[in-house]
Formats: sequence, structure tokens, C-alpha cells
Amino acid sequence: MKAVVKVGGFAFPGRGEDLVSDYVKMFRERVGEDHILVVAGGGEIARLYIKAARKMGVPESLCDHIGILVSRLNARLLVDGLSEYAFPEIPVNIDELKHYFSSGKIVAMGGLTPGHSTNAVAAIAAETIDADLFINATDVEGVYTSDPSKDKTAQKLDEVSVGRLGEILSKVEISAGAYELMDPLALRIIQRSEIPTVILDGRSTSNVVKALQGGKVGTRLTHG
Repeated sequence: MKAVVKVGGFAFPGRGEDLVSDYVKMFRERVGEDHILVVAGGGEIARLYIKAARKMGVPESLCDHIGILVSRLNARLLVDGLSEYAFPEIPVNIDELKHYFSSGKIVAMGGLTPGHSTNAVAAIAAETIDADLFINATDVEGVYTSDPSKDKTAQKLDEVSVGRLGEILSKVEISAGAYELMDPLALRIIQRSEIPTVILDGRSTSNVVKALQGGKVGTRLTHG
């Protein structure tokens, strides 16, 4: 199965160093079972750099570029950890993405273009390789009816339509380093190509494995 796994920044140095090793181990174990493309988020380090840049009056597009560079560094960490199981280079455009993926090895990448979150990049990657599954591994259990950290009545959804998720996330800030779960561009790409998508708690790699094996976990997006 061809799968794109977006690994959120929570898994990388600055907040969750141990999780990087967990993901490398899990991806190694999936070799021969799935052909995986991993998109790394920028995480806390990216946010710190972006915050410093904003203080200096750096334009948002350049702040985005800083976040892209950090996400590529996170992808490099995965590539080096995976060693011979990964393609040795980080793709920086769609042509390279296709070429590297055709090698049959695991491909790890970060951001591509300012203004595109790594969630959108992951959706574009899934569309490009005609993925059988797009997994967004986050630091929450899935999609809730509202922010569970602020609303005690928030309920987790086992399934949600792309349109409904867009409504739930409509008040989320869209700026460099501030993307949550999915952004409008990612949702449009998922909808137009009807990409099978699961949003799940990536703090345990067993959840990712369960999704790859077709199990019920997190929140599945529907296209109705």
C-alpha cells in the first residue's frame, strides 16, 4: 500500500525527541508491507525561529521559508535514522518527490512552498503518488466538535466530512507556524481527489500502524 504519513512537529527535538526513534523503528518495520512517504512538520523549533523573525519585522512569506527549512531538517533526521531504508535526499519540489518515490525506498520530506502548510504538502504528496491512505499523525486523538482543551463538552468524532471539518476549523489562525490539524488548502486537495484520510494521535506509533492495517483509529474523513 502506498501511504503518506504526516508526522507533526511534536515528534521532533524541542518537545519529543524520543518519538523520532519510535517513528524510525516503526517505519523500518513497515518496509515490505507499505511504501511510505513521510512529511515532517516544523514543530516547536520552527515556531521559535518564526517568532524571532517576526520580532525583526520579517515578512510572513520569509517566516514560512524559515519553517520550511526547519521541517526539512526534521526530515533529514528521519532519513539519517532510516539509513539504507530511505532515499538519501530530501525532495524540494514535486518532480523530485515523484522521482525519489519511484526508487521504492521510504521518502522523507518537509515543506515545499511558502504559504503551504506541511499538512497541505502532505495532501499534495498523497495526490501526486496516488496514495491509498493519508495519515495525519497529530498530538490529539482525532477531530473534536470543538477545542477539547477549552470545551469540556467537546466530543471526538469517529468520522467527519471534509466540509464539516472545514467549518470546525474555520476560526483557526492561518499564519506561519500556526496551522492546526488541517488547513483549507489541504482540505480542498483531499476533497478534490477523494484521498482516504485519517487524523489520529501520533504520540503512539501503534496508532499509525493500526491505520495502515485498516483498523479503526482516530477520525476518518469522508467526502460526501
